[in-house]
Amino acid sequence: MDTAHPPRRSFADARALAPVVWEVFGTDRRITTVDRLTGGTRKGVYRVVLDDATSAVVYRWSPDEDYWSGLLPDGHDDPADPFSHASGLDLLEGATRRLEAVGARVPRLLFTDRGRGPRPVELAVAEDVRGGTLESLLERDPAAGRRVLAELAAVLRRMHTHRAPAFGRVGWLDGGGAPTGDSCERAYRDRALVNLATAVAHDPRAAAAEGALTEKLDALYARVRPRAELGVVHGELGPDHVLVGPDGEPVLIDVEGLLYADAEVEHCWLRMRFGPHRAALHEPALDPRRLAFYRYAMHLDLVGGPLRIAAGDFPDRQWMLEIADHHLRQALAYRA
Repeated sequence: MDTAHPPRRSFADARALAPVVWEVFGTDRRITTVDRLTGGTRKGVYRVVLDDATSAVVYRWSPDEDYWSGLLPDGHDDPADPFSHASGLDLLEGATRRLEAVGARVPRLLFTDRGRGPRPVELAVAEDVRGGTLESLLERDPAAGRRVLAELAAVLRRMHTHRAPAFGRVGWLDGGGAPTGDSCERAYRDRALVNLATAVAHDPRAAAAEGALTEKLDALYARVRPRAELGVVHGELGPDHVLVGPDGEPVLIDVEGLLYADAEVEHCWLRMRFGPHRAALHEPALDPRRLAFYRYAMHLDLVGGPLRIAAGDFPDRQWMLEIADHHLRQALAYRA
């Protein structure tokens, strides 16, 4: 894609969002403010404030909101693939139902629209959780943040001890879809190889070390012994993916990619994203060989994925390149 002349993207405004908001709050209400929240790459997320200060969050799925459009490999839209593009209303609804069933708090869905009739894009209206992120709470009030962390640890234990039917995307399997038959570790190995190939094509350091990087991945994978127990895993959980509810409870967001997978997958993300706070989320019964393998595989994923999206018109391209650089250096220096 020619990033010198990026495509013009059309985002939503009050006029576009009014019909779906009226479905929830009535046609006598007026939208006073629409803020498109930043940071997402797959869907538009809008905070809508009404004339009586009531607010809601609107999710909007369309090609204009999806910065991955045109950048993904073949097969990215196969719903059976656990690593297919984690975007869309079906995945959000399926993940929301499963998380609520295992006792994890998520924003309540107030209305959904699959784009039939006058609105050609998928939309959802959700509860607006206004307590801010756990990330910001830990910065401004560490004691309050630690209380939310303790609750989050209990939530994660409930998620991880739920016995899953098979490895795969929750929205797909709970909807009656057939599993691929892959093990969790095999799927992560195969994805790491795809992302390594992207890194090799874009970065001379990865190209020069391709053999060593592949050998290290294979060696770590070979140490993992088969295991049947899988739980419910967010997959990319950081303190910016946890909101603080009105009673101080943790509220998980960005859940479309919810997986039935190894708990170690979650804990690798927690290690990367929670920094000095990760000890509060520790689980003692984790498999150190799986942790070592998934940590390395994720370093490779976080080279290939950011390099791929940086080839498009994502507004903070430099940030993506810095993520890719950091994780490539981590992969090159990795010692299990």
